[in-house]
Amino acid sequence: MTEQTPEEQTADRVEIVSFTIGEQAFCLDIGHVLEIRGWTSTTTLPHAPEYVVGMMNLRGAVLPVMDLSMRLGLGKTVPESRSVIIIAHIDKKSVGFLVDAVSNILTVNPADMQPTPDVSSAKTAAFIKGVYMQEDTIVRAIDVHQIMPQENMAAA
Repeated sequence: MTEQTPEEQTADRVEIVSFTIGEQAFCLDIGHVLEIRGWTSTTTLPHAPEYVVGMMNLRGAVLPVMDLSMRLGLGKTVPESRSVIIIAHIDKKSVGFLVDAVSNILTVNPADMQPTPDVSSAKTAAFIKGVYMQEDTIVRAIDVHQIMPQENMAAA
């Protein structure tokens, strides 16, 4: 994966936002990302799933904030000054994803995405649509439609 200026991008290239959860690297298609905000506290949402940190006000719109680490089964995130909330738009709804840090915005060729290894669980295969290699790092591509299914969006 290499970084490119907009002039160098072609139809066979897409931009992704890479971020970390713990020591693990993940990414989202930039087409879903509305903005990246520094961590701010959220308001608790009673009876929400354990991975829903709470809700926040984004310029008059209230949206759920999800602990992406918890949703992926990697443990609870303890927010700190470097933590960020990635505001994403999924199926006509907005949601915040709490992650440890945003690493980079990269331009990749979708054909370079490799499949998730067959040894993974069905849940892993549903949440991770594939992997990219970035130097010595494996960057997992999140399937935003699976990570925040419609029934959970309604509950949140």
